[in-house]
Amino acid sequence: MAAQHGTGNARVPAPSAPEEQHGTRNRVARSILDHGPSTAAELAQRLELTQAAVRRHLDALVAEGVVEPREKRVYGSRGRGRPAKVFTLTDRGRSAFDQAYDQLAVDALRWIAQAAGGGEKGRAAVAAFARARVAAQAERYRAELERAAPEDRARVLAEALSRDGYAATARSAPASSGEQLCQHHCPVAHAAEQFPQLCEAETEVFSRLLGTHVQRLATIAHGDGVCTTFIPGTVPGATPKTTTASASTAGRNPA
Repeated sequence: MAAQHGTGNARVPAPSAPEEQHGTRNRVARSILDHGPSTAAELAQRLELTQAAVRRHLDALVAEGVVEPREKRVYGSRGRGRPAKVFTLTDRGRSAFDQAYDQLAVDALRWIAQAAGGGEKGRAAVAAFARARVAAQAERYRAELERAAPEDRARVLAEALSRDGYAATARSAPASSGEQLCQHHCPVAHAAEQFPQLCEAETEVFSRLLGTHVQRLATIAHGDGVCTTFIPGTVPGATPKTTTASASTAGRNPA
């Protein structure tokens, strides 16, 4: 069918029922993200929906692991009856909204590369940005690592990275006198897929902080399960220690 031009009466196909349900479900989750833990009644009023409709969407979101119910905290004396349930986003639910920030980061890096003239100049501009970004992060870690003994620095760095959401561990490297720094989560993996300068700048910072040459063996951005960096042994005969990310930080994006 030929498109009609100049009439102003072009019709947009109505969304199908599943698409409409999905869109409303996203609105419910977004409202919880924007306003914090909410009851079904609060969500219904906020979104101008019936409580029955909101509860159906909440049941689906709970089944998907996007939200979870909790008992509403009551301050002062509690009245009769069961306390109202509030619904809050899970870590999985929050990560779903992080995807928009991933695309924003990619768009910003692409703009930096193009504004610098593209090609080699563009790649150099992105690399400069990546180094500036991780330099600020490195300054927060530097004091801790300087206080640590050389044989403990990989462990201290892993603990610092874990607090920032990288779920990092340090362990003895197989068949060598060195250690492996493993990052089980990468908050910028999507952007690093297209701009490896982010990984390269991070590796350079690890080398400076640890005071030794390091080698990146694998990255999540390139499809590996874990970002792995090899750190050669710094103290002969030292037994590298292993530290594990806490449950509160494993897999969580930094604020």
